[in-house]
Amino acid sequence: MNMLLHELKAYRKSTIIWSFSLVMIIVLFMSFYPSFARDAEDFKKIMEGYPEAIRNAVGFNLGNFFTILGFYCFPLSFITLCGAIQAMNIGTSIVSKEVREKTADYLLTKPVTRTTILTAKLLAAFISIVITNVVYIAAASIMVFQVKTGDFSFELFLMLSLTMFFIQLIFLAFGIVISVIVPKIKSVLTVSLAIVFAFYFVGMLSDTTGEDLKRYFSPFKYFDTAYIIKHSGYEASFLIAGAGIIILAIAASYVVYSKKDIHSV
Repeated sequence: MNMLLHELKAYRKSTIIWSFSLVMIIVLFMSFYPSFARDAEDFKKIMEGYPEAIRNAVGFNLGNFFTILGFYCFPLSFITLCGAIQAMNIGTSIVSKEVREKTADYLLTKPVTRTTILTAKLLAAFISIVITNVVYIAAASIMVFQVKTGDFSFELFLMLSLTMFFIQLIFLAFGIVISVIVPKIKSVLTVSLAIVFAFYFVGMLSDTTGEDLKRYFSPFKYFDTAYIIKHSGYEASFLIAGAGIIILAIAASYVVYSKKDIHSV
């Protein structure tokens, strides 16, 4: 318990910063919605001038873009990107920070198993992400109700918002694997940004080609907002793929960390 509380305290500042940043992004974007709704036809004509592949890559869906939920999907694509960076950053630093800060050998002399150590760190990372999502969804809900121009399904809104949480879990798992495999990571943020943006651009390329198979190579495309709005649900095959990645990555992390040689100071 002490280890968990210590980790939560370590993540406190970054959790507050990320939560506040995501809230500011959604407040800024959703404040534009009333203007878009009033001039929907003019904006639609402008967007029709762009190729469909480009519109898909940046998250524009002319079929529902000018509804409150359709418009919400646009900033959500950028918010999930930021959320992925947060999760990847936390995951990558879980073990590597002990090596970087030269506290690994001290930690491992404590009368606890490596499994207990990694579990406490994972729980702290998970709680940090949950707090971020609770704060974000609460702020986004208030903002959506403030700017809406008609009725909408709050259940669908929650389903759309939770896509960030699911994507964060995938990138958290990616980060943990990297943290336990790579001997020493000098800059966690550099590694996190490189990997997250690589997956993001792969996802954009899959949108331009329109091939569903390529969507499996980018977690950002596991949750198609247009599909969620139309079918009121997630695509089962991508949910299974995401769950598989998380389970395999975390299991591999435990196996590797339990046998890993930790260099002393």
